[in-house]
Amino acid sequence: MKFETALLHGDKKEKRTIQSKTTPIYQTSAFTFKSLEELEGFYSGNGNYLYTRSGNPNTDELGEVVARLEGAEAGVAAASGLGAIMVGILAVAKNGDHIIATDDVYGGSFHLIVEELTQFGIDVTIVPFSDMTQVEAAIKENTKLLYTESITNPLLRVEDLKAVVSLAKKYNLKTLIDNTFASPFHCQPIELGVDMVVHSATKYIGGHSDVTAGVIVGSKELIEIASAKVVNLGVNLSPFEAWLTARGAKTLALRMREQSYNAKKVAEALLKHKGIEKVYYPFEQNGAHGYGAMVTIELKQLADVSTFFRSLGWIKIVPTLAGVESSVSHPMTTSHRAVPEETCKALGINEHLIRISIGIEHYEDIIAQISLAIKQAMNK
Repeated sequence: MKFETALLHGDKKEKRTIQSKTTPIYQTSAFTFKSLEELEGFYSGNGNYLYTRSGNPNTDELGEVVARLEGAEAGVAAASGLGAIMVGILAVAKNGDHIIATDDVYGGSFHLIVEELTQFGIDVTIVPFSDMTQVEAAIKENTKLLYTESITNPLLRVEDLKAVVSLAKKYNLKTLIDNTFASPFHCQPIELGVDMVVHSATKYIGGHSDVTAGVIVGSKELIEIASAKVVNLGVNLSPFEAWLTARGAKTLALRMREQSYNAKKVAEALLKHKGIEKVYYPFEQNGAHGYGAMVTIELKQLADVSTFFRSLGWIKIVPTLAGVESSVSHPMTTSHRAVPEETCKALGINEHLIRISIGIEHYEDIIAQISLAIKQAMNK
């Protein structure tokens, strides 16, 4: 199947007693059994569902949808992107093991890896994946995993996934890639040999800013372990949010095609703006359908950042991204608030850095509104 068709149709129709066109919402905390023998059959592998924390048709559907789009064997949904990242790491690393992560990841991921996972006894090294010699130098005898993002947040560096996979295979390491910014519409890391791919499905998979969800996909063996972590750590997704996310995924190709087109137009226009010091945008991205829907800018030092945000008009200020409406966020105040100042400074993340999530509005209106906000900020 082509990508657009695979969004809507699985390999086979689900067998249900009532043949509804869309999957019903199984809004239940538990499932019933006709006998003790039937209940016992669940534990011996002859039953499907017991308790929604351990599985539900809606959460299963979401995991299967993303796995299909990514070309993976299996997938499991979690309560958030960070929840999915956590179970992915814990699927391959335990107390006494070592993982390596890139320095330019999303701030929440940085905090999870550096502050939380180390309390599990997992050793962590943060290095720039833009220099694979530093990554290789950081590998230890107990290293288990390389973690990075296909397009980094917020600086939009396109990761050399082939180089990451090549290094991992050389040392028999696993790879975990956050593919949230690219989405499977633009990039499918599994095809390049990546072991596991994670999404904050809150963003482009769901697409409408009305759910919080995560999904991790990979081999059946690894996802079986990750699924057990979802259950045992209680980071399962609710049936209704899984249903909403799976419904939103059906329009992923339509949304990403329009948003990516708009983003490139916006990035090209802002390159010429006198009030901007730098535009971060993956113009050289070799994805299948474009360049992604995120644009990051650094305002001139003379610009008043507060005035910029007050002058955005109909463009919303939010602490997140994606959705069909254009929005703007301030990494130093939101996503990278908990990242050490020296780390942000080394990366180039400062008070004048603005992350723009491009929506499906007409690109000329987006450009006009952002340009007006920059002009106001420069005139302050």
